[in-house]
Amino acid sequence: MTKPFIIGITGGSGSGKTTILNRIKEQFSREDVCIVSQDDYYFDREFQETDEEGYQNFDLPKSIDKKSFYSDLEKLSRGESFERQEYVFNNKEKTPQLLTFNPAPVIVVEGLFVFHYKKIRRLLDLKVYVHAKENLKVIRRIKRDRIERGYPLDDVLYRYEHHVLPSFEKYVLPYMQDADIVINNHETFDRGLDVLIGFIQSKVS
Repeated sequence: MTKPFIIGITGGSGSGKTTILNRIKEQFSREDVCIVSQDDYYFDREFQETDEEGYQNFDLPKSIDKKSFYSDLEKLSRGESFERQEYVFNNKEKTPQLLTFNPAPVIVVEGLFVFHYKKIRRLLDLKVYVHAKENLKVIRRIKRDRIERGYPLDDVLYRYEHHVLPSFEKYVLPYMQDADIVINNHETFDRGLDVLIGFIQSKVS
């Protein structure tokens, strides 16, 4: 099997990474593109660091099982499949599924720290950074965490100020200058996404 082309996508929380991934899923079959999300590699809740106010911080590089993350990406690079249980963000309304990941010509790796983890960054053939204004990211985060994950507003705002934003400034934003493509998502990312989808299509065909 020819080595797959690996694309890394990062950006701050609420920048639009998940929406872009969903659009890619709509355009390509699982035989052509395999998508791997960092979110499915969170350590269990009891292993997360707790701040001085008693809130568990899920926005640190140490929150993720990066060894398993890297190991699974290597498997795909070698043409091997793997399974992993879906992470549902402690949402009691959702039942985690057992996800199967199969090798494909293009692998898309998404997550906050995919540029920060050195071993994973070295695997990437193309680095894509999704950028959005801070006020828009806050609004999107509130909508997502309250509706999809059932978090109360006070919890969302506290975590954004004390966990999300400091982590973004330290572990995500500095890598924007290293990206091969920056997709701006202030009002719409359609043009940037069209460029990315066209590029993926060239690698698939």
